[in-house]
Amino acid sequence: MRGTLIVPTLNEAESIGHVLERFRAATDQANRTSFASDPIDWEYLVVDGASHDATAAIATSLGARVIVEPRRGYGRAYRTGFDQAQGEIIATLDGDATYPAEDVPALVRRLLDRGLDFITCNRLAHLDPKSMTTEHRLGNWVLNTFLRIAYAHYLREAGGATLEDSQSGMWVFRRSVLDRVRLTQDGMPLSEELKLEVILNGLKFEEVPIHYAERWGAPKLSSWRDGRRNMLFLFRKRLDVARNRRDFGSAVGPTPNGHPANR
Repeated sequence: MRGTLIVPTLNEAESIGHVLERFRAATDQANRTSFASDPIDWEYLVVDGASHDATAAIATSLGARVIVEPRRGYGRAYRTGFDQAQGEIIATLDGDATYPAEDVPALVRRLLDRGLDFITCNRLAHLDPKSMTTEHRLGNWVLNTFLRIAYAHYLREAGGATLEDSQSGMWVFRRSVLDRVRLTQDGMPLSEELKLEVILNGLKFEEVPIHYAERWGAPKLSSWRDGRRNMLFLFRKRLDVARNRRDFGSAVGPTPNGHPANR
């Protein structure tokens, strides 16, 4: 079995080596134990937003395939990574060491054993107090509350599914999911869009609590600017979902050629 780890980066020289080394140690150990009968051959795919530091060089030295993506945006980096991923299983981490890379093997095991399509991780369940500002926590609360209210009908249709952390960027999923979802966002709303598309397309998913740590290096998010963009996306997406259901009889309407569009 093949797996792909995708890590978007922008000037993460301080932490990218730590992230990749932790991931390698965890997956090597898992291949000797829980995956001994069918080890996963992992590729490391770092999608770098033209960093000015040694991020790309460090990642390359640790065996990663580095793709320089000059088009800016968190979502753009992931969409480029999804196009290039060769694994049957895809895992994602940020390059700032906030997500627990050592949890990925257990999440993959859970995905396979439970017949799931998609796992997203809940950062808010075990949050390091230093990992988010009060402003950032408030923004997350507003976005998550709005999503649960605006999309309550569709969450009920998904078997009463819950989504406590719509902004999480740590996911483990089958590559086949990408053939079922339509991704359009180049910015931070890609995280919300992917989860909503999984729900609206009736894919089997779970949200799993994780420990979320303080980031290495200076933060890049702007809580109010990114929060406004995320809220606007959620509002527009909700209108599109209602329109598609009315016009096509389903929550997800077709693209012009009848197929999902991820690029």
